[in-house]
Amino acid sequence: MTFLRIARIKLVLIASAQIIMTLAHADEAETSPSETTIWFNAPAKDFTESSPLGNGRLGAMMFGGVNEERIVLNESSVWSGSRQNADRPGASKVLPEIRRLLLEGKNVEAEALVNANFTCQGPGSNGGSGDSQYGCYQVLGNLHLSFAGGTNMPIGNYRRELNLNDAVAHMEFSRGDVSFTREMFVSAPDQVIVLHLSADRSKEISFDARLDRPERFDTTDDGQNGLLMTGQLNDGLGGKGVRYAARIRVLNRGGEVSVHGNVLSVSKADEVVLLIAAGTDYQGFAGRQTKDPLAATLQDLNRATKKSYETLRKAHVADYRDYFKRVSLYIKPADSVAGTKPTPERILSAKTGGGDPGLAALYFNFGRYLLISSSRPGGFPANLQGIWAEEIHTPWTGDWHLDVNVQMNYWPAEVGNLSELHQPLFALIDSLQEPGAKTAHEYYAARGWVAHVITNPWGFTSPGESASWGATTGGSAWLCQHLYDHYRFTRDRKFLQWAYPIMKGSAQFYLDMLIEEPKHHWLVVAPANSPENHFRMADGKEAAISLGTTVHSQMLRYLFGACIESAKTLGVDQEFQKELTEKRDRLSPTMIGSDGRIMEWLEEYAEPEPHHRHVSQLWGLYPGDEISSAGTPELAQAARKSLEARGDDGLGWSYAYKAVLWARLGDGNHAWLILRRALHPVETHEIRYDNGGGVYPNLFDACPPFQIDGNFGSAAAVAEMLVQSQNDVIQLLPALPDDWKEGSVSGLRARGGFEVGMTWTDGRLTSASILSKTGEPCRINYGGRTIEVKIKKGKRIMLDGQLVDSAAPKSVPD
Repeated sequence: MTFLRIARIKLVLIASAQIIMTLAHADEAETSPSETTIWFNAPAKDFTESSPLGNGRLGAMMFGGVNEERIVLNESSVWSGSRQNADRPGASKVLPEIRRLLLEGKNVEAEALVNANFTCQGPGSNGGSGDSQYGCYQVLGNLHLSFAGGTNMPIGNYRRELNLNDAVAHMEFSRGDVSFTREMFVSAPDQVIVLHLSADRSKEISFDARLDRPERFDTTDDGQNGLLMTGQLNDGLGGKGVRYAARIRVLNRGGEVSVHGNVLSVSKADEVVLLIAAGTDYQGFAGRQTKDPLAATLQDLNRATKKSYETLRKAHVADYRDYFKRVSLYIKPADSVAGTKPTPERILSAKTGGGDPGLAALYFNFGRYLLISSSRPGGFPANLQGIWAEEIHTPWTGDWHLDVNVQMNYWPAEVGNLSELHQPLFALIDSLQEPGAKTAHEYYAARGWVAHVITNPWGFTSPGESASWGATTGGSAWLCQHLYDHYRFTRDRKFLQWAYPIMKGSAQFYLDMLIEEPKHHWLVVAPANSPENHFRMADGKEAAISLGTTVHSQMLRYLFGACIESAKTLGVDQEFQKELTEKRDRLSPTMIGSDGRIMEWLEEYAEPEPHHRHVSQLWGLYPGDEISSAGTPELAQAARKSLEARGDDGLGWSYAYKAVLWARLGDGNHAWLILRRALHPVETHEIRYDNGGGVYPNLFDACPPFQIDGNFGSAAAVAEMLVQSQNDVIQLLPALPDDWKEGSVSGLRARGGFEVGMTWTDGRLTSASILSKTGEPCRINYGGRTIEVKIKKGKRIMLDGQLVDSAAPKSVPD
């Protein structure tokens, strides 16, 4: 072997080692503070400036007041209302007449019948107020701390931060020559909220503590250096609903603790740990399932008080990091100053300065943080506000909306390597089968089960209060997409065996809902809605009820296909597979209108709201996969025109949806444009639909008001810009914006059981790492090149920027 050949082989090995070292560093390095720290130089003035903490069940919002601290407390099962039968008996008798009118083109008349007969029985969600048996997610209460001594002295060196690396809120300030520190977290291992107060001089911690809520509470001395707040919520019938209990207990070093009535006082302590426990007696599909919240919360506190603060903190951080550290994202900021500014200033600077790529990384990490903090196995799914609410009347009842919102909450779960956190949504889906079967029978005389637009912990599956939004039947089909996509990511056969009957029941309902439309003899759902949108007919009248919609057909193609593939995998239901295949082939196709856009309905109706917040006709682009630039270029171009016509403005969650759609089209620059708009600062908390979305100072998504779906949807959009896998090909950097010139990511998941890491420089891939969890064949695409590789289960392949296996022997000429 010549010296030159040996030298070249050495260079290849050195280059391979450099790629491995780079990716290993990306996997193991501590994410920099600018991507994982949300901080303020002043106390919060309101809820959307405070710092959210949670363990999936318990939530807290720390305001960081110096003299008066307010901490909003939440528990995921604090729901008013109760179980009810909101189905209209015998509604199905009117179904033939509704369909006859739709077939004759009399949509307005059909909609009148739907409003009269096909809405829920009773007030439903009562316009989103929750003042009914439907109920509302409510604040648990508020912990108020009033600090004594030196209140007139100037405050200096104030800093309040939320560290996403360890899920701990920290604040510090000085008063005179004394420095004070507070640290807070919500522990999943110990099921308590923990607040630690300290100072650098002894006897400086003195305060009064109170527990309250806007209504239905009683706070008393619990007899153990603590307070107990109890109450019972309204069941919507004038009676008593869910019972709750919240306790605080003081562990002090030095000083004195006393309780007088409903006030707990700490005087001249050196150090204090406040422990907070809470629970309810909710009995249902998720939660703790205790009938005695008094005993459960006492047990929580007694167990936690046996541990030191350091032990509680260590267990909390270890549990949280087990989820958070799976993924690391770094995007080089445009300048070195951006990440040093307080977060509200950083948000404003990003708007006026043309964008901050590092802020996108922070927003992505915050989305994953929020999911870890609001959705844990065995608990409730994240609702419209995750688990954080300060009101009795939480906007839109803080429930689970099924026409995009709860689904968007879980868009980052699989790709963001948080697959287990999907489980609460699966539990909710499972729980809807029984009531949904009754609803399917009463309204449609159909098999299977259905859920419409809204649901709650009480199993509500009936239509909503109005045909304009509440009658759409697509909720259950969309939910089932999450079941099958989880299988596609994990290849968990045991899960598929559990999920298939649920998907089958949903598919059976839609099979019975299909009728033949007269013009093309396609099968369509009737009656149907395109979520929350409406159209103008040739006679100038407007309607929302139609004969088939694009989104329904797209969802049914996915659902029927998922059931067919699942049945094949499990070796069951050959006749059912045949029925699904035959009817799937007859579903109305996704059509392109005369203006070059994807049609939302079967007819080219005029649009009263051309910039409507929903983009439901593009479901087949995302989260579905029937539209793609490579596979269906004409439909992809029509989808692009549809997005252009809808416009780049929107509400918070709508921005997120548009960003992920642009990413699926491979247009990273446009996706980044939308994300920048999603990161515009917003101050109003009023409900509005005039394209007023953005973020609040604490990075909560502003619909407005606060809705957490936009946080999760934006995190999913960032992930889709970096890796996609919807068509059995792992696409690396498929929609990388020009502004994201340099960065690295590790731990993102791809369908087929793969884990992906990458580095890029000057907008070009420099290295990639693919880990296989299943041993399935793997196709990888970058820059127009596709390779096929076989990676053994549990093994990793290392690639360079040209998709060349850096570990494989190289043929080097003499």
